[in-house]
Amino acid sequence: MTNQPLADLLRPKNLNEFIGQSHLVGEGKPLKLAIDHHQIFSMIFWGPPGTGKTTLARIIAREAQAEFYQLSAVSAGKDDIKKIIHSTAVPLIKKVLFLDEIHRFNKAQQDFLLPYVESGALTLIGATTENPSFEVTAPLLSRCRVFVLTELTNEEMSEIIDRCLKVLKSPLSKGDLEGLKKTKMDKKAKDWLVRMANGDARQAITMIDNAFTLYQKLTIDTLKDTLQNSYLRFDKKGEEHYNTISAFIKSMRASNPDAALYYLARMVAAGEDPIFIARRMVVFASEDIGLANSSALLVANAVFRSVETIGYPECQENLAHGVAYLAKCPKDRSAYDAFMSALSDVKTYGNLPIPLNLRNAETKLMEELGYGKNYDKYTKESLLPDKIKEKKYLKEKKK
Repeated sequence: MTNQPLADLLRPKNLNEFIGQSHLVGEGKPLKLAIDHHQIFSMIFWGPPGTGKTTLARIIAREAQAEFYQLSAVSAGKDDIKKIIHSTAVPLIKKVLFLDEIHRFNKAQQDFLLPYVESGALTLIGATTENPSFEVTAPLLSRCRVFVLTELTNEEMSEIIDRCLKVLKSPLSKGDLEGLKKTKMDKKAKDWLVRMANGDARQAITMIDNAFTLYQKLTIDTLKDTLQNSYLRFDKKGEEHYNTISAFIKSMRASNPDAALYYLARMVAAGEDPIFIARRMVVFASEDIGLANSSALLVANAVFRSVETIGYPECQENLAHGVAYLAKCPKDRSAYDAFMSALSDVKTYGNLPIPLNLRNAETKLMEELGYGKNYDKYTKESLLPDKIKEKKYLKEKKK
């Protein structure tokens, strides 16, 4: 059997072989139309791991008859992009750069891409598991269309598993009946794998590949055994991911630094994105500590900035410092609760008329209508709209 990874053997070459993302590649859908008409433009794929981002980028480049280049923002830099820009392997042919984990590029690196994307010298297809609204600079984002990819359904995962088994059988089909038996997977094993993969095709394919390579058979036991191998990539969007970050936040909220540091260590050891951890700490500083210690927000932002500039492994020390500090801070959710209460009223009452005395009298007519009349910048009266003028959102703590 070939040593080529199963994922490469299985990778679709066109949309007819592609499974999932029907809202993008189904008949009449945007990427299907773009591919059919050979219309190529810069775009961002936002979605969980193993949902087809890389494969779609390859299909788009192939159908557009463009040169395809693939880089990871984790390790690539400006020099790598310059080499692609100045490559003259095939003059006048469009160049597609697939930049995986584009959210790992800093602002300067993203700005470097701008003129090439704008001029069309480079068609950028960025991939990210993070919200591009926060992770991609506004100028670059405005020059790209964003497509949201979703986790694969159980039915789609089942179809991918069937295709894996078919590919595994193919080199054994000439008289090797024992080999054919080994590539079978019973319903229990298949159902278990679908649940474990949690919509991530890459994880399912890797587990099948590893189990078959190591044990030459596909059962629940052999699939489970592959999870013990450290080189298997775990799905960071799965249940354990959410359980751990939940325990992390709740430990800081309970002012328990020991538990908070333990769950931080679990995330660091699992390779969790440090930016993700630091972002949650910034939110926590305002949501849970708030007015009890406003300096907590400064510390959390300092940790976030340190993580951005340093990265693993050194930034784990900044994370630990910040976590211990936030966990030991007094807690006060009054600002957060007050805002959520105000937000609820906005959704309930809509755009209530703003009191006339708070409006600017930009024209003579507006002045005649009473805009800005009797405005007192130091008034103790309510400045809320009349319908809710008696509301008190921010509760004063009893001394």
